[in-house]
Amino acid sequence: MIYEPLLTITEDYKLKPALATEWSKADNTSYLIKLRENVKWHNGSDFTSDDVKFTVDAIKKLENNCIYFDNVENIDYVEIISTNLLKIHLFHEEPLFEYNLTFPIISASFYQVDDLSDSTKNNIPMGTGIYKIQSVDINTQMQLKINTSWWNIQNINPKAEELNIKIFSSIAEMYNAYKLGSIDILTTAQASNIEENIGTIGYNKKNICGRQFDYLALNCKENVLSNKEVRQAISFAINKEEINNVAYGGKYIVKDFPLSYGSYLYSEQNQEYNENQAKEILQNNGWQYKSGYWQKKVNKSNIKVKIDLVVNSSNQGRVKAANVIKENLEKIGIPVKIISVKDSTYQNYIANKNYDILLTGVTVGIKPDLTRYFGDDNLANYENGDATSILKELYSISDENTLKEKYNKLQSLYQDDRPYIGLYFSTITLINTKSFAGNINPTWYNPFYNIETCYRKN
Repeated sequence: MIYEPLLTITEDYKLKPALATEWSKADNTSYLIKLRENVKWHNGSDFTSDDVKFTVDAIKKLENNCIYFDNVENIDYVEIISTNLLKIHLFHEEPLFEYNLTFPIISASFYQVDDLSDSTKNNIPMGTGIYKIQSVDINTQMQLKINTSWWNIQNINPKAEELNIKIFSSIAEMYNAYKLGSIDILTTAQASNIEENIGTIGYNKKNICGRQFDYLALNCKENVLSNKEVRQAISFAINKEEINNVAYGGKYIVKDFPLSYGSYLYSEQNQEYNENQAKEILQNNGWQYKSGYWQKKVNKSNIKVKIDLVVNSSNQGRVKAANVIKENLEKIGIPVKIISVKDSTYQNYIANKNYDILLTGVTVGIKPDLTRYFGDDNLANYENGDATSILKELYSISDENTLKEKYNKLQSLYQDDRPYIGLYFSTITLINTKSFAGNINPTWYNPFYNIETCYRKN
């Protein structure tokens, strides 16, 4: 609301111009960025290339003390060509680097020689965004008002002229303030107990996917799991809705693919739970169920389908999920041994890839990068020449339609080969009073997307 990035993300996670109007890949390790002209900081000074260079250098200096360090870590330096044109030089080529340009830009002249880590100016930040600070108490509230000099004010025609952001020391205080009528809208992350705190009536609620994605990695080099049909059968046998209900009280959102949080690059293909389909796949592939196992002769050796499932014991939600998965698979005749281990041992399993199935998760980033699933040293030991080729092609593709086509091919490989079984995303919940009006479309990138179009009814 206060700051703006060079590029922003739409509600379906497409790149969109913000402080930059154009961007292009000059060569493998450099990008030309054309900045928007006639943009003013909240104090009326001009936004220029100097501000972008200052921001990148400041974040790099802060390193891991700044949450945006990953965005700029691969930037070697920023070359200023003119007031509104610059070139970003990388240490090495990076696919989809443009998505990194979503960090907020700060004013070089505002901070000048200040140390960003402890500057008192951080208490009253100044940006180029649609709202600027009217007053602030860093412990209780921040009042924002419309920036009438904002570069896009004529096209947006905002209805929310003022925003009062309230700061609470606990979730309980926030819920109490909501019940007293002093809050119009709030968001909570993860599986919070909203209904238990404020009831079930008198407000509107939206649940959206958060950033935590949990999934199973199936070791494709393990003897039994190297068989694609076995992996497919396991996928059909797992009841994800049951896992969600038992482990997270039904508060998570069941999804199968890493990009199914709302990205335009994803095509809906959720696989339904079907025990009979699981058994049929095994039978059609020559497996016979006898003596308590699915068995098959391969190269004169009799092999059995039985699974070790590794989970980190410190994550109680995943431990509960593992027990449901065990029950699901044993219903179709696949014995499962749960190996619940402490974090250090869990990391050793990951490093050595000495598991059948690993229950794990990831915090998804803004970049739609699927390298961790299809690239070298992935958790499933999955190798596919088509996937490798597509990943390489992503280095040079910028057209949205072509990107979507390539991602759909990766998704089809994911669905058919089943090196992974997606389970669910964590949840972000947005609630608002009945007097709150407007079309707010929350995402995990921006929970208050379109807030400027909203208002309070009389």
